[in-house]
Amino acid sequence: MKKLLLVVTNIDRYASGLPTGLWLSELTHIYHKAKEKKWDITIGSPKGGHVPIDPESLKPLVLDKISKNYYEDPIFRDELNHSKDLYEVTNEPFDCIYLAGGHATMYDFPDNENIQEIIRQQYENSKLVAAICHGVGGLLNVRLSNGEYMIKGKSITGFDWFEETIARRKREVPFNLEAAIKNRGANLRKAFIPMTSNVVVDKNLVTGQNPFSSKEIAKVLVEQLEKI
Repeated sequence: MKKLLLVVTNIDRYASGLPTGLWLSELTHIYHKAKEKKWDITIGSPKGGHVPIDPESLKPLVLDKISKNYYEDPIFRDELNHSKDLYEVTNEPFDCIYLAGGHATMYDFPDNENIQEIIRQQYENSKLVAAICHGVGGLLNVRLSNGEYMIKGKSITGFDWFEETIARRKREVPFNLEAAIKNRGANLRKAFIPMTSNVVVDKNLVTGQNPFSSKEIAKVLVEQLEKI
C-alpha cells in the first residue's frame, strides 16, 4: 500500500483581507485517486488543524463533480479541519509528497522549514515529490544537502504571471511565482494556452501548472507510483 502526504495551507486571507485558502480541486483529485486505490493518505499543513477553502474554487464554473462531492462530504470536511501539523510527520516515510495549491500557499509554504526538510529528504531518497499551481512555491527554497536549490536546472511548471492577470490577483499576491521559479534557475515550461492542463515530469519531480491540471497530475502520479 502506498503512503501519500498531501500538504495544504492554513492561510485564509491575502494581506489585503480578501479571502483565500486551498484551491479545492487541487486536493480532491489526487485524494480521490488515492482513495480508489485504497492507499494511505495523510493531509498535513504547516500549523495543523483547520484548512480554509478558497471561495473562488467553489464557484460553479470551476467546481467539478468530484470536488463538489467531497465538499459536501462531512467526513472529508472533518479531515480538513483536523490536518496534521507537518512537524509530526517530518520523519515519516512517504511514497509521494504532494503540495496542493491556492494563492494562500504563497504565504505559508515558501519559508516553512518543515516543508523544506520533508521535501529535501523525499527528493534525495529518489521518492516522488509533486506540487501544483501556487503549491510549487513550496519548492522554491528547498536546498539539497550540497547547498544547491532543488529546482535549479529542473524542468517544472507553476501558475504563471499571465494567469495571475486572468485571475485578477496580480495586485494581491505577495510575489511573482513565475519570476521566482526562473530566478532559482529552473526551466519553466508553460502551457501554450493559459489556464489549460499542463503537467511536467522531471524524474521524481512532478509539477502541474494550474487548477485545470488537477485531474492530469493525479493520473500521472498514480501511474508513477504504480511503477514502483
